[in-house]
Amino acid sequence: MTTRRLSRSILPLGALLTLAAFVCANDDKPKQEPVKEKHTNRLARETSPYLLQHAHNPVDWYPWGDDAFAKAKKEGKFVFLSIGYSSCHWCHVMERESFENDAVAKLLNDNFVCIKVDREERPDIDHVYMTALNVSGSNGGWPLSMFLTADAKPIVGGTYWPPDDKEIDGRTIHGFKSILKAIKEAQGKAPDDVAKQAEELARATTEALRGESRGVALVDLDRDLLTGAVDALKDEFDKEYGGFGSPAKKFKGTKFPIPPYLTLLQAEAARTKSKEVDEMVQTTLDRMARGGIYDQLGGGFHRYSTERTWTVPHFEKMLYDNAQLCEIYARAYRETKKPQYKRVLQATLAFVERELTAPNGGFYSALDADSEGEEGKFYVWSDKDVDAELTDKDEAKLIKTVYALSESPNFESKYHILTLPRTLANRAGDLGITEEQLDAKLQVPRQKLFAARARRPRPFLDTKILTAWNGEMIAGAAIAGAALDDKKAIAMAEKAADFVLTNLRTKDGRLLRTYGAAPGQKPEARINAYLDDYAFLTHGLLCLHDATGDKRWLQEAKALTDLMIKFHADPKGGAFFYTANDQEKLFARAKDQYDGAQPSGNSIAARNLVRLWEKTGDETYKVQAEKTFKAMAGTMKSRPTQLAAMLDALGLYLAAQKKQK
Repeated sequence: MTTRRLSRSILPLGALLTLAAFVCANDDKPKQEPVKEKHTNRLARETSPYLLQHAHNPVDWYPWGDDAFAKAKKEGKFVFLSIGYSSCHWCHVMERESFENDAVAKLLNDNFVCIKVDREERPDIDHVYMTALNVSGSNGGWPLSMFLTADAKPIVGGTYWPPDDKEIDGRTIHGFKSILKAIKEAQGKAPDDVAKQAEELARATTEALRGESRGVALVDLDRDLLTGAVDALKDEFDKEYGGFGSPAKKFKGTKFPIPPYLTLLQAEAARTKSKEVDEMVQTTLDRMARGGIYDQLGGGFHRYSTERTWTVPHFEKMLYDNAQLCEIYARAYRETKKPQYKRVLQATLAFVERELTAPNGGFYSALDADSEGEEGKFYVWSDKDVDAELTDKDEAKLIKTVYALSESPNFESKYHILTLPRTLANRAGDLGITEEQLDAKLQVPRQKLFAARARRPRPFLDTKILTAWNGEMIAGAAIAGAALDDKKAIAMAEKAADFVLTNLRTKDGRLLRTYGAAPGQKPEARINAYLDDYAFLTHGLLCLHDATGDKRWLQEAKALTDLMIKFHADPKGGAFFYTANDQEKLFARAKDQYDGAQPSGNSIAARNLVRLWEKTGDETYKVQAEKTFKAMAGTMKSRPTQLAAMLDALGLYLAAQKKQK
């Protein structure tokens, strides 16, 4: 999505905030068992685990709602909006340094109305204000820190700010205290300039959120779009370690799995019989499965790798990552029958069942990266730790050799993250045994380490149940279950689908976003669902229909899609708005159009529509799919990697069209 960046801040705050902003994306140690609390604010009545983490800050937090903005209008104050999530590292750093700091809290409480938002619970709010931050010229990240007018228009913002000014390389990095004072001073000295800046930023944000649906009739919906996308991904592909990045920078920096890329490439490899494209997928899946991004002991994938080789992850585990990777590894296993892919699938499904599945069958959202105040402490090993658990010399030698525990530490120069420098198949060949025999030999020492790890203090578990993410995991379990002929995995998907359809739906059949409990209260579903809730759950139900043949899942998928069309479709511009037409109106209405760590709601909606057309023969779904493709055609042509999942849906559509002829 292109954005028109404001050339400069009207106030002298822009440079100040740019210097102070530190981009982040992840997590830290949340409070799990608060003792006698000195402070309690309105967040104590919320159900979001992230908001509850802030319920005892001295900051007088409000949840998003009319009460906060009414107070801001009555008292003539700006709003300070802070958006984060439970497994966000820098969110928790800023909490410890600033939101638990009495001096900072006093500045906030005296001069602003403070609102805290869980971005996973309210992605609509996060999307709008993150776009505002981007069009103002700043890079995004979390925590998202934004100052608003009393009518919710963005003034200026940033991400993480340290509490106090710092000198770095001869520059002064302004801290949060200085920023708060500067904002308050600007409000008093230049209110007209502030109002003008807010109006300009709101207009630019609204324009950016409209996307690029103008003039797209000139773009043909054909295979040239898919070829262009695959060629673009070839240019970003790391041939040595798999994954994607910048060859010019030698793939330095973080590396994400990016499931939409892999899904598109898998489909295109199958359609075109391209060995090169198939190798791109397999190289990535093989390297990830051997790296530290994959939990070699407990199964499941961490969020991303902090470097090129997939060795050192950021240790949080998200439901949606594991859901999507289950789909991808299942398709790869179905095509190749590689034992490595089977092991990854089985262990990841076991991890989800063991650690992310609620007794009611729904799936929890995430595991934090940190425990005991240290990132990765739950997952890493010192030499002393390993030696204490593996007293049998033969077992110790084997597992140290296979998982690189006999080599130099690979995390903070003193800890080991388990990796597979060589595949089990190659290692087994060295030992003169089969891959299956080697895996069997590793079972006992691996279980000893796993049992020892299980006794450690655990990372924080976000028990929020989100409709969209549950839909993704339903799909992942259903597809993996079918590939493995694992009835238990399919039953897990069915139980979750039953739970969501029973508990996160209103009497008139519409979906709700989130399910959880406020302290001392019974759990409940709340917040009207968004586009991705409808799209991802429908995707899961269609995958269940594929796996079981049960017509119920197809009927439910149709009913949800009909509601999605009724409440989210853009009859003029095509595609779908993120919020329903009767939902809370923010100053701008977003149209989801970026496939990143997760595919966009529009991309999955388009794919569902094509599949429903194929399954039912109903041309209504075909027409809606075509409108969506046409609305996004300009971006698919000009920046194809931005809409990899949409292009995958287009490939499915073109193949279905060909069958009809």
